[in-house]
Amino acid sequence: MRAVVQRVDGASVTVDGETVGEIEGEGLCVLVGVTHEDTPETAVRLARKLWSLRVLEGERSCSEAGAPLLLVSQFTLYGDARKGRRPTWAKAAPGEVAEPLVDAVADALRALGATVATGRFGARMRVGLTNDGPFTVLLEI
Repeated sequence: MRAVVQRVDGASVTVDGETVGEIEGEGLCVLVGVTHEDTPETAVRLARKLWSLRVLEGERSCSEAGAPLLLVSQFTLYGDARKGRRPTWAKAAPGEVAEPLVDAVADALRALGATVATGRFGARMRVGLTNDGPFTVLLEI
């Protein structure tokens, strides 16, 4: 799994003008990509990493700060544009594989005690956020 983690001061996802996921205040907005080799265990490892990653103000984690997370599925994280002018998505897992694994990350975070909002898998989403810092980090699990 690949995740782009942004420290935010609020973030939301809208689909067709409807807000489907939103967090307020300090937290993390996480774009999650799934590849073919990922498993439910990979999802749990990513959730644990996100919950304990010390990137919030004062080097605190979401678990320490009680900060919420907004998870957004993002198959384009596995795009490869090294050749030609069009990216290929061959490394991205298909929806029927990726959707349950993105859900598993959210479920594992909730089991750890996190407040989690999500986008809508497969939808054309508009993600709005205020990046705090700015601070963005890439995780590979």
